[in-house]
Amino acid sequence: MNIESYVNGAWTPGQGEGIEVRNAITGEPVGVVDSSGIDFAEVLRHGRNAGGKALRAMTIHDRANMLKALAKYLLEKKEKFYQISTMTGATRGDSWVDIEGGIGTVFSYSGIARRELPNESFCVEGKVERLSAKGTFVGRHILVPKEGVSVHINAFNFPCWGMLEKIAPSLIAGVPVVVKPATVSSYLTAAMVREIIASGILPEGAIQLICGGVGDLFEHLTEQDAVTFTGSASTGKMLKSHPNILENSIPFNLEADSLNCSILGAEVTPDTPEFSLFIKGVAQEMTVKAGQKCTAIRRAIVPRNQVEAVAAALKSRLDKAIMGDPAVEGVRMGSLVGTDQCEDVWQSVEKLAQDCEILHGGSRDFEVVGADPEKGAFFPATLLYCDQPFENGAPHSVEAFGPVSTLMPYGDTEEAIELAKLGRGSLVGSLVTADDEEATRIVLGTAAYHGRILVLNSDCAAESTGHGSPLAPLVHGGPGRAGGGEELGGSRAIKHYMQRTAIQGSPTTLTAITRQYTLGSKPIIELVHPFRKYFDDLQIGETLITHRRTVTEADIVNFGCISGDHFYAHFDEIAAKDSLFGKRVAHGYFVISAAAGLFVDPAPGPVLANYGLENLRFIEPVGIGDTIRVRLTVKQKIRKEKRPDEDKATGVVVWDVEVTNQNADPVAVYDILTLVERRED
Repeated sequence: MNIESYVNGAWTPGQGEGIEVRNAITGEPVGVVDSSGIDFAEVLRHGRNAGGKALRAMTIHDRANMLKALAKYLLEKKEKFYQISTMTGATRGDSWVDIEGGIGTVFSYSGIARRELPNESFCVEGKVERLSAKGTFVGRHILVPKEGVSVHINAFNFPCWGMLEKIAPSLIAGVPVVVKPATVSSYLTAAMVREIIASGILPEGAIQLICGGVGDLFEHLTEQDAVTFTGSASTGKMLKSHPNILENSIPFNLEADSLNCSILGAEVTPDTPEFSLFIKGVAQEMTVKAGQKCTAIRRAIVPRNQVEAVAAALKSRLDKAIMGDPAVEGVRMGSLVGTDQCEDVWQSVEKLAQDCEILHGGSRDFEVVGADPEKGAFFPATLLYCDQPFENGAPHSVEAFGPVSTLMPYGDTEEAIELAKLGRGSLVGSLVTADDEEATRIVLGTAAYHGRILVLNSDCAAESTGHGSPLAPLVHGGPGRAGGGEELGGSRAIKHYMQRTAIQGSPTTLTAITRQYTLGSKPIIELVHPFRKYFDDLQIGETLITHRRTVTEADIVNFGCISGDHFYAHFDEIAAKDSLFGKRVAHGYFVISAAAGLFVDPAPGPVLANYGLENLRFIEPVGIGDTIRVRLTVKQKIRKEKRPDEDKATGVVVWDVEVTNQNADPVAVYDILTLVERRED
């Protein structure tokens, strides 16, 4: 069976002999992977011309809703993916991380985009920068989709999650994707892409799949394209140094396997809950996916006086990790992805054994349940011990990408910090301690060498996602050996695929371009009160200047009695005179309440509810006898999708509010958000 690619709108078999991939458990052939005959220049053109144009015509929220629908569809097909995943050597639990974890990441990015980004085809970032004395020349940043494709070259260990966590932010950004999975497990990725195409949810050209080599694809990339790579550091560096990547300054995000560490706190003893948490974490990271995780714990750093206890506890727990065919009840650890990977891990263990003592596993003579160890790609859980970790460099430079970890001792906190740094950059480190002072020292001492740090104790253990789980809202990546790249991290990942551009001009021009009100723009004054208008009819920059109100002593007294706020500056004439105000002043919250009374139209209308208040600042005090008025301006409009359970279609209107005194000086500035009815489409 050929593992076909999906390019240029069609499923395409290779035209050569290809590479045969095998079932990791039984050794039986799964199919042949071959990409020969594909016109890679045309693949890129199809992505740019078909997929890119279609995605850029959509708003960010449209793209996010599209991915939400796709995630729901894939979740319905999950059992098919689970069945295929067993051929990679994965247990049901391993596959859950890959399949449902990947689909969950798509759901997460759909939500992140709709919560944090505008319902436009572009983003506005940061505040307006005033660039001239009178404010007629200002600047701001916008982000627009790049007009190329993003090429994602993924590792073998997570055929589904590895693809989904990359394509989600790219598609939301408006950039089509070309997915190139690792050959040995590409059949699982291909099965998921086949369902994605069958769903019809994504526009044609938004996703293409290459099973096999990438041929001359890199030679046809342009400055509008981007490349991400997950895998070995050596392969990543080779691709990153491709002449065309360098010549055209093409963004290249590298995430490489790293020698991640977990540190046991100095005061943790076997009778504390943190000790059990540490043992569980190290053993779990060795056995989940048979240790084939870029975030797995490769170095377990423990106090020297706890080495024997830790070693004994780890060996006991690893003894219970029954290895074999995941289909057999009781099996907790499957195989590696292939026999070639097995040999790579054996070679790495042999190198480590030159400097380390093998405490558990490490022998080619081992038992497998329900399978033939000669045919499957099985590798025993292997624990080593390095007694002099500052003198022996192998544990800090050799990574066995399998169920392998090295135990090493430290004398004091500074030694623990230095050992962590010897990994020369990691995707993740963890610290198990109940001592927050120790946690502070180690985190601040090692943060420069890690992309993420988990501090684990009994307070958070029940809800912790663990050492090895990257999460959509948090950065995944790391410095140095880890590749120096960055993925995930919430909306940051979406912005990786967009071009950040500074724009300069008049406030009115920037208002028109950004579709957000810029202070100093020419106001739009209408006879109809803006609260009487539907969402669709409001214009960015539409402004209401209210009538005035003079603040009295009775206002202050009454508000204090209603609110219970009797702060001296409002009620004590003598103390207030000696304060920084120099006189009694009105409550700040009275000022914004009075402002609402000035600009709100009280009759029923399209404005349905107050949705929130943001960025409030009190600029000047308001005293007895001061007169205030309000300028209310439509700052931004955010169209909301109508849900089936909603009676009315709505949008959120962000209003810029400026309260001024009798001298036209601002006394309070803030944004209010209202839920406004919109006309049915």
